[in-house]
Amino acid sequence: MDNLDYIIRELINEHPQYDISHPPESMYEKRELMRSLMNLRHPLPLNENLLKAQDKELQKQLHEKGLAGLNQDKVSPINKRVLLWKGDITRLKVDAIVNAANSQMLGCFVPMHLCIDNAIHSAAGIQLRLECNELMKKQGSPEPTGSAKITKGYNLPAKYVIHTVGPIIYGLSITLEEENQLADCYRSCLLLADKNKLKNIAFCCISTGEYRFPNQLAAEIAIRTVSEYFELHPSSGIEAVVFNVFKDVDYLIYRKLLQIDQE
Repeated sequence: MDNLDYIIRELINEHPQYDISHPPESMYEKRELMRSLMNLRHPLPLNENLLKAQDKELQKQLHEKGLAGLNQDKVSPINKRVLLWKGDITRLKVDAIVNAANSQMLGCFVPMHLCIDNAIHSAAGIQLRLECNELMKKQGSPEPTGSAKITKGYNLPAKYVIHTVGPIIYGLSITLEEENQLADCYRSCLLLADKNKLKNIAFCCISTGEYRFPNQLAAEIAIRTVSEYFELHPSSGIEAVVFNVFKDVDYLIYRKLLQIDQE
């Protein structure tokens, strides 16, 4: 039995209700099943052999995806500490990446969901959900919108993950409170980065997508808040802030706002 088959068997054995009558044969299908079972897994005590096997597989997947460093980013001429990078945030080798989390802070439980919360937890490994669970048990209540928490990065190339809860948009227009809540997300993450003496941090597009915050306004708030943070904290040790985008629409918006010329 190879490593991937072992992982799948162990994850299924934890929850017999997920028994697979016809296990997949291709590497791609096996990895999808592994990720799905990881997504469904509640923060239970960990089998050390399973942990080692999972880490081996996730490191193999990371090697295949390839690392991305700051030298691949585009620097904004209006602020040399601000950079733009388009791609998979789970490839970025930085001190911290920012996860757009929900108020439970346990990651996404929907198998293979396309949200960034799912992507980050899947690439980091099941240890991330366990650490988040410990933080939330100590807190004893859901995470407030606009606040943030920091965890290890585990199998990610980033040393840490900073989890923040952005506002969910229900109405047809954005309120001032929702704008302030989104700005609070960026401030909270930057404060945590400074508190932990991190040199660089990569932000995802918080609250856009599933949380329905308009992309243009979200980008404007993000850039303005980061700029204001550096003005208010001149002694900040943060040397680089990366705005990581995945969609073409966000790339075009950020490139224009940051005055980065198109290649």
